[in-house]
Amino acid sequence: MIKLIIKLAIAALIANASWRVGSAYLSYYKFEDAAREVTQFRGDKSDSQIESRIFDLASEYDLPLTRNNLTIRREESHTIVDGSFTRPIELAPGYTYPWPFSIHIDTFTEIGAPR
Repeated sequence: MIKLIIKLAIAALIANASWRVGSAYLSYYKFEDAAREVTQFRGDKSDSQIESRIFDLASEYDLPLTRNNLTIRREESHTIVDGSFTRPIELAPGYTYPWPFSIHIDTFTEIGAPR
């Protein structure tokens, strides 16, 4: 009986950790997709306007992105966004792991295209 309880407790811990890591990655992928859309359809917006919108998205998805760990640049017809952040994820009760995430978006942008 005790073996069964221990196995169930371990299974619960694994399921909990999987759920928390999966939820963190889901937020990250939704953010990355939204940021890619912002850069792809930027039109004639400046880098600072794009940066502001990306930080709004990071706030919306509850990601700890700061100005120190994000760069946005335009090279001819490409918009390139690079960044990284660490998000603490509670894998088990009382144990939080600083999970690293990195962002690299390189989108082609045709400026002045008809809409």
